[in-house]
Amino acid sequence: MNVQVIMREGQPEYAVLPWLEYQALLQAAGNRREAVPQVKNETRPALASLSELSALRQSRAISLEDLARSAGISPHYLAMIEKGERVAEGPIARALAQSLGVAGWEDGQ
Repeated sequence: MNVQVIMREGQPEYAVLPWLEYQALLQAAGNRREAVPQVKNETRPALASLSELSALRQSRAISLEDLARSAGISPHYLAMIEKGERVAEGPIARALAQSLGVAGWEDGQ
């Protein structure tokens, strides 16, 4: 099974796995209906691009270390994302958006 664990403050918070594996787990647990992800209406302002991450973080007076910790990644990795040396995708992009209170970034915009 291919599972990614997202940590927050040193503790596991989320487990992310491929959709088909998730469906197989549901079936094994006796749930015969296919689960459909619920989409919430976002009322938070959208951010145009992940390239604006550093400016947004600084405008909210959040330290690089605090944002990295809340997103479950290392400060070094967050610095690489802010510099454009790495691309935040999927769970990391969602964790950053949630921590900053912005909508989007689900597709690594």
